[in-house]
Amino acid sequence: MALVEGNGPANGIERRSWMERIPAGYWLVGFVLLVMPTFASNFVLFQIFGWTFILGIIALSLMFLGGYGGMVSLAQMTVAGCAGYMLAIFGPSAITDISMNWPWYISIPIALALATLFGTLTGWLAVRTEGIYTIMITLAIAAAFFYFTRQNYVIFNGFSGFNGVLPPNLFGVDWRGATAFYYLTLFWAAVAYFAVLYLSRSPFGLALQGVRDNQRRMSALGYNANAHRVAAYAFAALLAGVGGILLTWQSAQISPGTAGISPAIDILVITVIGGMRRPIGSFIGAFIYVILKTFALDALVALGLSGERFQLLIGLSFLIIVFWSPDGILGLWDRWKENRNKDPLLDRGGGTP
Repeated sequence: MALVEGNGPANGIERRSWMERIPAGYWLVGFVLLVMPTFASNFVLFQIFGWTFILGIIALSLMFLGGYGGMVSLAQMTVAGCAGYMLAIFGPSAITDISMNWPWYISIPIALALATLFGTLTGWLAVRTEGIYTIMITLAIAAAFFYFTRQNYVIFNGFSGFNGVLPPNLFGVDWRGATAFYYLTLFWAAVAYFAVLYLSRSPFGLALQGVRDNQRRMSALGYNANAHRVAAYAFAALLAGVGGILLTWQSAQISPGTAGISPAIDILVITVIGGMRRPIGSFIGAFIYVILKTFALDALVALGLSGERFQLLIGLSFLIIVFWSPDGILGLWDRWKENRNKDPLLDRGGGTP
C-alpha cells in the first residue's frame, strides 16, 4: 500500500480491522455476559437473562422491519407462537395424542420453515398497504391466530395448548438447566444480532433502507420494492421463529396466551423503548421489560395494589420514554452525550476560544 511520507495510507485514512472498530464498551459487556454464570444465581440466568435474550430476538425481528424497512408489524409474536406450536405438534410433548414425537433434527427445521412461511405470507399481504393499514392487517392476523388456536382442539389442543415441550438432550447436557439455557439463548441472541447487523450493511439491506426512504426512486432505479419488503418479512419471521422455539423451551409449554394480543403489543413496546434504529436497542428494551415484569409486579402487590396495574406501569413508562425521546433509551443516551460534549463557550455565543 502506498504511503505518504511514511506517515500512513495514501488517502490519509487509517485502516482498522473490524475488531478495532468495535467500541471498548461492547467488549466489556461481552466479557461480563460470558462470565455471568460464575457469579449470578440460577434465577437471574434462567428467568432474567434467558427471557431477556428470547424477547430481544423477537423484538429484533420487529426492529429489522421497522428500523430498516419502515414497516410496523404486530404479528411477530404470532410468528414466534407459530414456531412454538409447530415444534410441539411435530416434536415430543406431554400431549401424546396430538404430538408426532419426531426427532429434533426434523421437528425444529419444520417448525422454523413453517413459521418463516407464515411470516412471509403475512408480509405478502401487509406490503400492499401503508401506515395504519399495515398495522391493522398484522393485528388482525395476530387476533385470528389467537382465536383459531384457542378454539381448535384437534390440532392445537384448544385453550390448554401443549405442555412438556422440552429441548433435546444433546451431548449429555440438560439444555433447560439454568447455565446451559443461559448460554443457549446468549448464543442465538448473538447470532441474531450480528446477522441483522451484517444484513443491514449488505446490498439487500441498503436497498431495503432505500425503499424505506424513497420507494419511488428505488423503483425507478429498477428495484422491486415489494419483493425486498416481503424478503424482509421472511428474514424477520426466521428470527421470530428462533425466539418462539426458545420461548417454548423456557416455559416448557405453548398456549394461545403465548401469542395473544397483549404479548404482540408487548413486543412493540419493547422495541420502541429500546430504540427502533439500532439492533442492540431490542435487547435493552427487553431487559427493561423483564425487570419491570419480574419485580414491579411484586412491588405493586406489596403496596396493596392490584397486579393488573403492571400494564399501567408499562404504559406510563412507554409514554414517558417516547415523549422525551422517539428513539427510545438509546435516543436519550445519544442526547445526553451530545449535551455533554457541547462547548459551553459556544452555547453562550462566545465563539471559538
